[in-house]
Amino acid sequence: MPVDRLLGGISQFQKHVYPKHQDLFEKLALGQRPDALFITCADSRIHPCLLTQTKPGELFICRVIGNIVPPYPDAVGGVSATIEYAVGVLEVQAVIVCGHTDCGVMKGALNPEALADYPNVTAWLSYVSRYAEVEQSDLLAHTEHNVIAQLKNLRTHPSVAARLEEGDLALHGWVYHIGSGQVTAYDEKTGLFTNA
Repeated sequence: MPVDRLLGGISQFQKHVYPKHQDLFEKLALGQRPDALFITCADSRIHPCLLTQTKPGELFICRVIGNIVPPYPDAVGGVSATIEYAVGVLEVQAVIVCGHTDCGVMKGALNPEALADYPNVTAWLSYVSRYAEVEQSDLLAHTEHNVIAQLKNLRTHPSVAARLEEGDLALHGWVYHIGSGQVTAYDEKTGLFTNA
């Protein structure tokens, strides 16, 4: 049973991992000061801390299908609250929107009829645009354009806009290539994604 395996993992953590990092966890118990907000897909194949080789306390993570950031104030809810808290209260220095290859949300956006029985997913997909200049079959290009669109949506959030105006917040767009482990980063000047 999967839950038994997870409970076994907790036991291993408590016996073997926690003791090696006890000082860190005791420090983290007093508060957090993450460096970045990492907005990525809920896809089970993405492990933000493994990918970035960060320790507990370094990333504030928002996971939502399609790494979607609804424009403010269209869908005030968990994503908006996470952004506001990370940027306004925790004062992270960077926000990273990280898409990934083989994304089911991108596939759904290109073939919405396949999700007709899932009204909440279908409604959420309204925040993913189809890009006329991209071939319908080019899933990677749609993924990249989606990351760019979510960066644009981020700028509509008041806490983000205020920090950008102050000049002490950076926005980054990434795409994680699952099969190769490669990450490409969006270059706003060229409009291209290049190796990070």
